[in-house]
Amino acid sequence: MAVGRIIFLNGTSSSGKSSIARELLDILDDGVFFHLAVDSFNAMRTKRNLAPEELDAALRRTRMGFHRSVAAMAEAGNDVVVDHVLSEPWRLIACLSVLRPQDVLFVGVHCAPAELARRERARGDRPPGLAALQYDVVHQHGDYDVECDTSTAGPRECATLIKEFLPHRPTPTAFARLRARYLGGSREPSVSEDERTR
Repeated sequence: MAVGRIIFLNGTSSSGKSSIARELLDILDDGVFFHLAVDSFNAMRTKRNLAPEELDAALRRTRMGFHRSVAAMAEAGNDVVVDHVLSEPWRLIACLSVLRPQDVLFVGVHCAPAELARRERARGDRPPGLAALQYDVVHQHGDYDVECDTSTAGPRECATLIKEFLPHRPTPTAFARLRARYLGGSREPSVSEDERTR
């Protein structure tokens, strides 16, 4: 069974990742792609109020389960579009640990701070200033296969750029380069490596 491809969209909240993902599902025509969004996993959580420490622990477990779910979908032969916010360093390390780097097209989704603030106000479903807090963190690793800027290009334009780049993934991929930097080599993913990020 062929392992599925992973288009991994990383950017701040309100940067346009979900809009790009929806466009990708509309225009990708050489496989069956699934959109896996970390927000969707968060929405499955119980609605009762949790104490701050309990909520933090639940969110961490959610992210860890999300990363493993992406890996499992791809390993079963599914093509996946991932919508994530790598706003804590351990999240990137966890993804590098469980995803096969040669299967990942790592996409940096950028947006100007003023536009992020405008979108947050318009959405009304995000804490004000969330994207600004994430802005300097999510792209700190500084390495992607392809990048787009949603403050200068629409979701369909960004999706088309990604679609056209997909067959031309570099060797090594950004994930392979980042794995070598953070995990010291190109080993196959292992659960034990991911456990170290807890």
